[in-house]
Amino acid sequence: MRFRLLVLPFTWLFLTLLPPTAAAPVFNQTDRALPFLSPIFGDHMVLQRGEPNRFWGWTQPGQRVTVNVEGRTADATAGPDGRWSVPIEVPAVGGPYAVSVSGPQTVTLHDVLVGDVWLCGGQSNMYFPLRDSARGAEEVAAAHQVDLRLCDVEIRNAYRPALVPSCAWQECAPESAAGFSAVAYYFARRLQAELHIPIGLIEACSGGSPAEAWMTAESLEKIGEFAPQLAEIRRLSALDVRPYGSFLMHWLDQYDVGGRDGAWAKADLDDSRWTPVHLPGGFAELGVVATPCVCWFRREINLPANLPVEPAKIFLGEVEKMDTTYINGRWVGASSWVEHPRVYLIPAGTLKPGRNVVAVRVFKTKPDGGFRSGAGALRLELADGTSVALAGRWQGRLSIDARPPHPWPLDLENYATMPTTLGNGMIAPLVPLALTGAIWYQGEANTTRVEQYRKLLPTLIQDWRAQFGQGEFPFYIVSLPAFMARRPEPGSDGWAALREVQAQTVQSVPNTGLAVTIDTGDAGNIHPTDKKTVGDRLALCALARHYRRPVVDSGPTFASMEKLPGGLRLHFANLAGGLVVQGERLGEFAVAGADRKWHWAQARIDGDSVIVSAPEVPAPVAARYAWQGNPLATLFNTAGLPAAPFRTDDWPLDSGR
Repeated sequence: MRFRLLVLPFTWLFLTLLPPTAAAPVFNQTDRALPFLSPIFGDHMVLQRGEPNRFWGWTQPGQRVTVNVEGRTADATAGPDGRWSVPIEVPAVGGPYAVSVSGPQTVTLHDVLVGDVWLCGGQSNMYFPLRDSARGAEEVAAAHQVDLRLCDVEIRNAYRPALVPSCAWQECAPESAAGFSAVAYYFARRLQAELHIPIGLIEACSGGSPAEAWMTAESLEKIGEFAPQLAEIRRLSALDVRPYGSFLMHWLDQYDVGGRDGAWAKADLDDSRWTPVHLPGGFAELGVVATPCVCWFRREINLPANLPVEPAKIFLGEVEKMDTTYINGRWVGASSWVEHPRVYLIPAGTLKPGRNVVAVRVFKTKPDGGFRSGAGALRLELADGTSVALAGRWQGRLSIDARPPHPWPLDLENYATMPTTLGNGMIAPLVPLALTGAIWYQGEANTTRVEQYRKLLPTLIQDWRAQFGQGEFPFYIVSLPAFMARRPEPGSDGWAALREVQAQTVQSVPNTGLAVTIDTGDAGNIHPTDKKTVGDRLALCALARHYRRPVVDSGPTFASMEKLPGGLRLHFANLAGGLVVQGERLGEFAVAGADRKWHWAQARIDGDSVIVSAPEVPAPVAARYAWQGNPLATLFNTAGLPAAPFRTDDWPLDSGR
């Protein structure tokens, strides 16, 4: 099941939240009953054209298994571990075909097509569903694509490589497309319009996930910056604990006595000996006003006999660092995203007339942490709009005083951010499925660790290619769109720097491409709804680079710089006929002299180049374009594609410079 944060209309896509269980179950993928045929193979699937496709599954060791694809047969014998694996040539592009797999049992697959299969990975902007994209209802209603097939891999964390994916293939229809990745859908639709072949999409993504979560331990060990995390994952794997994918959740399981079996959240708990506190606040009364800690707060409220029909919501305002909220012993929400006020939908049947108990666990890491909003932000809102104030007297109790030398979690997020765990749970069980290539929309979760990302992104590409064993298959990357408030002065931030890493990776790693989306985005929404532009530009990369179609897939890219008296001339490649301005004026360029102080530049197109200058910089030595999270991006080529952000300097990107 997928849990998403219920705070603002867009935030549910960003974090994967982890509700507690009465007892943390063990998880050992190898102990599960292994299927005769891996579920990555099923009715309505697409087999990869042009190369052998390998089928696999499990049976008794030594058993013979035969695969038949439209009269073509191949067989193999199961090994000592019971796994069998059969490569087989597939018929011509098209279909539908039938596939039978026989041995101790027989499985027949129906409506199987042959075409191209694309793996679609990343975080929440790849996960973002078609129904929520711009004109989503209209697009969903028109999503009858008979030769497009969709496979959504269920989000799963695992502390060692899993064997069996949780997924199923579906025909593309309004019902199946509505919740599928909008970017992937638009990508495939554009490909089909040009190629007229079946396309299979495998969606494997998770909100808020950093790149390292999708990689193998072997690849991360080569980078050499994740040794403590990998050691802890090995320890947890040996214990067969629940695979949260969050170091913080395991830390809470180990040290938070109130969270064990939901003890301090239960409605019938006697909290009469707890300390009276007042919220917002509460930590001073518990003696931990400046102390990192985990505290629990409980309050009884009385609701009317004629309780309005759900849905109801609970509001807590901003909380630092993490809250976990229960009503009548039932988990209703949790978040570690400090800046966004908590708004949780209360599940139907949770509230009842008369006495109800609200319990909130808060993990505070800073002296000013805890409940950061005013008293009016704490309330429960019934379906009829009735508001029940929650500020005031509560009962409180300290669970963890986390001051040193108390052990500290390796990560402070309560969703899946642990290295390797999503790759283990969602990518490993797909290997070695035959693919055309991959599209990748990720990076937001790594914008605070850009220098590390310079190693992570190329290594991830090599990692996936090595796992699937099909050579340097195409790997196309979405350059992050615009986000955050626009800076009034030239500077730098993690988003600008990470876009540079994405562009440099494409320049250095063979058979990759970059879909520049700097002209899209939303300053106040990390999940912009224009996914069609993103999908179309990824498709242009594939059409130009893999399918060799005569299309332009890139906007202007910086080629070289020439010094002029009082200015700089910037030369570009990928002009597609010439440079053009979209908008009222050409921006956003900045120049700096030898003092490395940046000033906005005046810019004008001169043939196939741009001349930039600033009166404050009589002798400029460096220039930057669109170098911030949300720049004014106006430089395009005649194909309508935007110039990629760039800088001519190689100065350290520190101190906001």
